[in-house]
Amino acid sequence: MHDFCAISLSDLLTPWETIEKRLTAAAQADFITALYNPKSQTRTQQLATATAIFLQYRDPNTPVAIVRSAYRPDEQITLTTLDKLLDINVDMLTTVLIGNQTTRTHNNWMITPRGYLGFGDSKATDIS
Repeated sequence: MHDFCAISLSDLLTPWETIEKRLTAAAQADFITALYNPKSQTRTQQLATATAIFLQYRDPNTPVAIVRSAYRPDEQITLTTLDKLLDINVDMLTTVLIGNQTTRTHNNWMITPRGYLGFGDSKATDIS
C-alpha cells in the first residue's frame, strides 16, 4: 500500500462539480483511489465519468480491484484493469480500488510496492 484517498461518488450531499474536481486531483496526483457509493439505481453515470477522468491520467492497464459485499458471506473480489472497469457489475455494496502507476497484480493480489528491498522505484534501499 502507498498513499491513497477515498472519494464518494454520491452527489446527494456534495455537488457533482466538487466530486469531479476531487477525482481529477486524485488521478493527476497518482493516488491509489478508493471509490465508494459508485452506482445506484438512479445514479448510473458517475462511475463512467470517474473512469473517463482516470483514463486521462492513468494507463488503461492500471490494476483495479472491485470488492462487493466486503467481509460478508457473499463477498466477491474481482481484479481487472481501468479500461475494463465498466464491464464489471457494480452497485452500492461495491468499493472500487484504482491502483497507481506502480500497482501490479500477482497471484490474485493487487500490490503497490513502497520501494522496500528493491521493489518499486529506483530510489529503493536495501534495509538488510
